[in-house]
Amino acid sequence: MSLWTSLEPASTTVDPGGSATVRLRVRNTGDVVDEYRFEPVGDLAPWARVEPQSLRLYPGTTGTVEVSFAPPRTSDAAAGPHPYAVRITPTEHPEATTVPEGNVTVTPFTEVRAELVPPVVKGRLRGRPKLAVDNLGNTRVTASLSGSDNGDQLSFDLDPGNVQIEPGRAVFVKARLKPREIIWFGSKQERPYALAVQRSGVDPQSVDGTFVQRGFLPGWLASMMGLFLALAIAFVVIWLSYKPDVRSLATERLQEAGTSTLPPPALSPAPEAPKAPAAGVTAPPAVTETQQAGGEGEGAGAGEGEGEGAGAGGGGSEEKETSAPERTAAIAVQQLAAEDPSGRHICYRVYVAGQGWSDAVCDGETAGTAGSGKPIKAVNTAVSGTKGTAGGAFVPDPASTKGEGHYPDPWPNAADGIDNYVGSTEEGAPDMMGFSISVDSGGGTVCQSVYVHNDAWLGLECDEPGVGYKFTYAGTRDNDLWIEAVKLTV
Repeated sequence: MSLWTSLEPASTTVDPGGSATVRLRVRNTGDVVDEYRFEPVGDLAPWARVEPQSLRLYPGTTGTVEVSFAPPRTSDAAAGPHPYAVRITPTEHPEATTVPEGNVTVTPFTEVRAELVPPVVKGRLRGRPKLAVDNLGNTRVTASLSGSDNGDQLSFDLDPGNVQIEPGRAVFVKARLKPREIIWFGSKQERPYALAVQRSGVDPQSVDGTFVQRGFLPGWLASMMGLFLALAIAFVVIWLSYKPDVRSLATERLQEAGTSTLPPPALSPAPEAPKAPAAGVTAPPAVTETQQAGGEGEGAGAGEGEGEGAGAGGGGSEEKETSAPERTAAIAVQQLAAEDPSGRHICYRVYVAGQGWSDAVCDGETAGTAGSGKPIKAVNTAVSGTKGTAGGAFVPDPASTKGEGHYPDPWPNAADGIDNYVGSTEEGAPDMMGFSISVDSGGGTVCQSVYVHNDAWLGLECDEPGVGYKFTYAGTRDNDLWIEAVKLTV
């Protein structure tokens, strides 16, 4: 060994956005002049710098270089201790490379940003905004969520009510606003409200929004109904107060003459008594119960042709049972769009092996059977307010030399309110390892999370807004794995 090194200090602390410096002393213990090159290695290497980058030392002399660390104030600089090292390579004896090690502790910082999407929602019975909470710090954030308004005019339902957010991640909280009073008639009313993110030991961070409550019936309709009611009451009053006197002039003249020229009423003739049967004529025998039954049978037989016709007609008129129409993702998202025309929504369902299509769910709810081991074969999606969606299924590729899947088919796309299908429901169709999805750049972003077999829920992934479609992929690339459940939001 022709080299001696010393780090001063061996451990240090640095704040994200700041810098820290340690000194590295190097002594040439050999017997020849040598030049030493310095290179930082480890997790902090991208933010480390050595000055100068090389030293030329005579035998028995010592030199010093400074190693500076300047991690950025972002979530990439994770809080906590980070070991590092500096690789020292002698020019004359490269086989004698030395790697002294040290430790740098990055201090934690917290930065949370909350955004209401959209800031203004409209509805008659409820509003459905979403609160996006981003953790821009370098340590995990735990917070509770609450809502408030002026005058206690709204009730709030937040799902979830508490969140834990890893550094560099975001969560979407679904909020349901419900007015305490319904506006039956009249114009719309604006009701300001605020959603607060509360962290321990920190003042709440509020995000303001507005709920525009619409009336069920327009104001002019109430005025017209009042006018019609007033007219109806006036008509009844006039009719009751002015009752016409109807008389018969013919009856009055007959009374004046003291007689009536009208003919008397005709009398009905008395009914004739039944005549006894004539002599020599045998009266028909009395009909017994058996004969009555037979007579009925004969009557039925006489009308057999007609009865058959009636029976045939009855059979032909039986209503065939019709199954209820299938509730696809498009039907579900159209119902949401009718309730909230100004919002963005995504509905979806999955085709599970051995079970068929699941129920359609929307806006972050779970579709599929997480942890059951049953793979998804196809996914049906539909959106509103995003200018359409596109995507493709990622399935196993037996011909792959790396054991990875591929996209076998062209990627379909569909406009708002239209069903879009990826994958296949045919018998023997491959299991889905994942899928890509995106919305038009003018319609916001789409986020997704999937449950991978024998693994867990993957982190929420979102596409990047830009020109055209920007796709995001969630799933696995291993031919031997598949996805079992899906969550989507826009």
